[in-house]
Amino acid sequence: MKKLLLIVAIFISYHSTAQSEDSTQVMPFDDFYSMVIDYHPVVQQARLLPQNAQMEIRLARGGFDPKLEGSWDFKEFKETEYYNNGDISLKIPTWFPIDPKVGIERNRGNFLNPENFISDNTNNRQVYAGVSVPIGQGLFIDQRRATVKKARLMQGMAEAEQIKEINKVLLTAVKDYWQWYYAYNNYQLILQSINIAQDIFDRTTLAFQYGEAAAIDTVQAKIALQSRQVDFQQANIERISAMLTLSNHLWSESGIPLELANDVRPEDPLSDTFDDEILGELATMARQNHPELRKLDLKNESLFVDKSLARENLKPRLDLDYFLLDQPLAPNGDNSSVSFNENYKVGLAFEFPIFLRKERAKLNKIDLKIQENSFSRTFREREILNDISIRFNTILATGTILQQQQDMVNNYQLILDAERLNLQNGESDLFKINIQFEKLINSQTKLFKLRSEYQKDIAGLYWAAGIANLGYQ
Repeated sequence: MKKLLLIVAIFISYHSTAQSEDSTQVMPFDDFYSMVIDYHPVVQQARLLPQNAQMEIRLARGGFDPKLEGSWDFKEFKETEYYNNGDISLKIPTWFPIDPKVGIERNRGNFLNPENFISDNTNNRQVYAGVSVPIGQGLFIDQRRATVKKARLMQGMAEAEQIKEINKVLLTAVKDYWQWYYAYNNYQLILQSINIAQDIFDRTTLAFQYGEAAAIDTVQAKIALQSRQVDFQQANIERISAMLTLSNHLWSESGIPLELANDVRPEDPLSDTFDDEILGELATMARQNHPELRKLDLKNESLFVDKSLARENLKPRLDLDYFLLDQPLAPNGDNSSVSFNENYKVGLAFEFPIFLRKERAKLNKIDLKIQENSFSRTFREREILNDISIRFNTILATGTILQQQQDMVNNYQLILDAERLNLQNGESDLFKINIQFEKLINSQTKLFKLRSEYQKDIAGLYWAAGIANLGYQ
């Protein structure tokens, strides 16, 4: 009897690292991370955001594109040419509020408007060149310049949004990887335990047949085996679900979805240590570069652009046009010196609302938006910093618990080894062995769970701090 139970006890010398690794391949976390960052469709989509913002800048700059303009008005009635007016010009908008314009017009007809009359000496043609200058409203900023400035700010917002979206994908992927780590190792634990429970049951049954064990011992061994089998079914379901969930993040370079093979296993995590200096560094980095805070800062700058434009609109509109006529070049090719008090035309446009209710209301609304944005920024920064502190303290506590749990696993192994010695001396039985074995399995399962949660918490900490790519290189 003692000899048989001693053989059984030898099978209970059980370690979590005793896995059959010869038939499995390891998927290192770094390789998995590289595949996600390089080929994940959502990550690829997020990379388009800065390009889209760049197109917005190009779109805004389109307001400064040179424009070739032309017009032609012609009227003939009862074989009489009333008028035949043509005008072709090139307008060159500039960043400064001076828009040069050069063109040539040709006007003729029997009933031509006197102001459009051009002498026959130049074949009814006239060259003009000049500028339009806003002296009042639009001198320091106008809608075109405001649009370009806001488009440039949008590019910064797009870059911050890109970091936010990529981090969101990476956080989910990292959590799924370490969930797979737990599910896989828990499955291996249960698989090994069911093999041992089956062997114990078989040997106990054999011992009963030879009269070396009581019938109740076989019942007890059968219950232990059935319990392991139930746990195995649940662990297998969790393992398969974790594999399929992780496969959502695996894509080939050509965009083909990939699936994890059954013989692939995760790697064991490395030990990471944290101190208060890391907390201070993360808090500083979050204040400066957190995507959400960065977006709020850029939004504030955009609102100040709107405010500058609204203030500019409080000024009266006073536009001055000045054009030289047929100088220094005439339509027939003759050159002449430039004279600003001869052969020119000048225009002045003035506009000013009496009450300025629309302009003042818009300026006040922008001031309110700036205050709202400032309050949002202050509150969000506090939320982020508190979230970082909470996650950091959780990691420190989990690290301590993890070490304690490792010690607990080691102690349970020592107890199980002690029961083996007692078994050799006839001072233990199968019931005690099963109890200690059950405790060892539960403690090892909890250890893998803690390791998984610890790695998830680390990723969550860098996500909360808004660190690009969650701090992974």
